[in-house]
Amino acid sequence: MRAAVIGLGLIGASLAKALKNCGYEIYGYDISEEVCRRAAEEGLISEKAEKEKLSECQLLFIALYPGDVLEFLSANAVYISRGALAVDCAGVKRAVCAGAEKIARENGFIFIGGHPMAGREHSGYAFSDGGLFKGASMLLTPPEDMDGGIIEKLKELFISLGFKQVVLTTPEKHDRIIAYTSQLAHIVSSAYIKSPTALEQSGFSAGSFKDMTRVARLNERMWTELFMDNRDNLIEEIEILQRHLEEYRAALLGGEQARLHSLLKEGRLLKEKSDSFN
Repeated sequence: MRAAVIGLGLIGASLAKALKNCGYEIYGYDISEEVCRRAAEEGLISEKAEKEKLSECQLLFIALYPGDVLEFLSANAVYISRGALAVDCAGVKRAVCAGAEKIARENGFIFIGGHPMAGREHSGYAFSDGGLFKGASMLLTPPEDMDGGIIEKLKELFISLGFKQVVLTTPEKHDRIIAYTSQLAHIVSSAYIKSPTALEQSGFSAGSFKDMTRVARLNERMWTELFMDNRDNLIEEIEILQRHLEEYRAALLGGEQARLHSLLKEGRLLKEKSDSFN
């Protein structure tokens, strides 16, 4: 079996390594010639996934920023084999899926939106790991008319790559929930670290500080694009958080101990309820 992986950053190269561990031959491409050279020297890719090579692959993973996914498909659709399956890995789906599905239909291949729920605070090929997806969720947003047999084969593939589960959803639901579970967390972490007190934390911090600030070490170009593509959902989540923070602030300003106790208890109970679904 042969698969093409377009974009050999953290996610793309980790996918390539996981696929290779499962017996796939990998054609890979990255905008960085140095990354392509290293991937070839390390034996990860057997060929560079140039345009003329795409037709030799029945499976393509596109691990690029959302706008770049559509740009890649528009430029290379005619080289993709008819009947081939292309899966993207972008962190938003509405901005990608409608356009990508249209390109696929017009050119005789199949597109399905994907989002591996895994990552690290460091990005790039150097930090890629074939075991990155162990225990993670793979989100898929298949078109409504997609053959169920294709979806089942994809599920089997992702489980073989180490994913714990494959979750089917729609681009709309994906973006709404991801705004809360991922994007808001990055916004909060980025804002939290901006306190002047952050520069005095040495010796005074433990797990809580590390947990809150871990994802502030982000790729600002990628996250800016993700936030802007999903800004309607993200703004709504920020406003909900602002209202809840104001409740805590009001209780502290008013010296309302019972009210503060109640707010903290509500948060604990909701956390326990949320954890019970995992």
